Amino acid sequence: MIFQFKRWCAVVGLCALSFPAFAQNDDAFVEANLLSVLYHELGHAIIDVMGLPVFGQEEDAADVASILLINDLFDEEVATRIAYDAAFGFLGEARAKDGEQEAWWDVHGPDLQRFYTLVCLFAGADFEARDDIARDLGLPDDRMDTCEEEFELAYDSWGPVFDELAEEAPGQSLIFDGGATSFTDRLVAGEVAALNEDFVFPQFITIRVDTCDEPNAFYDPQRVEIVVCAEFEAWLRELPVPG
Repeated sequence: MIFQFKRWCAVVGLCALSFPAFAQNDDAFVEANLLSVLYHELGHAIIDVMGLPVFGQEEDAADVASILLINDLFDEEVATRIAYDAAFGFLGEARAKDGEQEAWWDVHGPDLQRFYTLVCLFAGADFEARDDIARDLGLPDDRMDTCEEEFELAYDSWGPVFDELAEEAPGQSLIFDGGATSFTDRLVAGEVAALNEDFVFPQFITIRVDTCDEPNAFYDPQRVEIVVCAEFEAWLRELPVPG
């Protein structure tokens, strides 16, 4: 995918980067994980509205879409920060469930598996420059051997889809339905505007922030809308992440 420029800054917290202070539950950490989840749900929406075939679990395909969008939409420094924090988000989820029986029946993969896949694909996008990221995040050598091939396979699948969506950009096919009072509201509203600069979807997709009585986000194919639960932000701020 080729954009005229990559974003040097995200919407709320990532404009003030401070390295190497990754994975602290500050605004940048919350923003990175909200973006990662939003892109995951956008992956579901794209599969639905474009009628894409999915060979395997759709949740895995949506995870891959999220990682590729992080890699493609932002410049190196910001993309790296988002990837670190999103990876630590998966670690935090795994820690929060410590002692619980793994829900092997769930359609989502185990958190630690999602962590390693995120790290591998992000590193595989430019392994010569990012192998230190993979090592820093503890990716085993056996998995590192396949990361470039895994990224190429993922990009061969999603890349043409993103290119097609980018052909007619900018547009207004993503619609934000929400306010401007909370951190999440401002983040999602800003990201909808940014994504409309990059993509035009074959039908309107609404993205809404709403109370759900749980920390979650989901895509509703009947309503063709993504819901980001207002409770998600507070939950992210309390995750037991590495510090």
